[in-house]
Amino acid sequence: MIEKYIKENANEVVHHLEYNAERSHLIIPEYGRHLQKLIDQATAIENKEERNKAAKYIIQVMGSLNPHLRDVLDFQHKLWDQIFIMSDFKLDVDSPYPIPTRDVIHLKPERLAYPQKNPKYRFYGNNIKYMIDVANSWEEGEMKSALVKVIANHMKKSYLSWNKDTVTDAVIFEHLYELSAGKLNLLQSTEELLTTTDLMRTNKKVSNKNMPISNPKIKINKNIKKPFIKKNNNNQK
Repeated sequence: MIEKYIKENANEVVHHLEYNAERSHLIIPEYGRHLQKLIDQATAIENKEERNKAAKYIIQVMGSLNPHLRDVLDFQHKLWDQIFIMSDFKLDVDSPYPIPTRDVIHLKPERLAYPQKNPKYRFYGNNIKYMIDVANSWEEGEMKSALVKVIANHMKKSYLSWNKDTVTDAVIFEHLYELSAGKLNLLQSTEELLTTTDLMRTNKKVSNKNMPISNPKIKINKNIKKPFIKKNNNNQK
């Protein structure tokens, strides 16, 4: 006999609804609420063999949610780490990978050393100071002398990009001596850097590479209208 449909009470239905404000916090929201509940149920299983089966099944579900990452190196390792994180490290199962700990996950990286914010000569850039420090660490010889000359030419080119007027080699040597803390001294040297004309020509070539290629000989006049030709449909004998 078919049971008669019993109309539910609206107040009871509303009473059993779940609101996000009353639910537990999702540790990794990308997987959704249902997967979080599966992990919570697997954590509550008392039999370890059943827990292992449930964990492997959940790993398969997590992998199916991200099929585009299956070929990524150590993708399975990442899934196992995430299942332990989502269980709040309470899931006791046999993992094929080292089980992560709470301390390792919440470990803060070391503070990065930011570059100098306000260099004295900004037109040289921050990388020039790094190049000078490298030159200071090298031993005296031909290699170091060649590197110092390359640095000086680069400084002169950067200076001309900022100031289109000519600059003497003595000014570059003075700035190099100051930035190297007196370790790279070319003030009394007879070395000659590249001329201003050559450096300006190089800067112009570099700037022209970024411009779109256009042929000045070809000019298109969009205002030219095509002549109107009247078609004669009459048969000519």
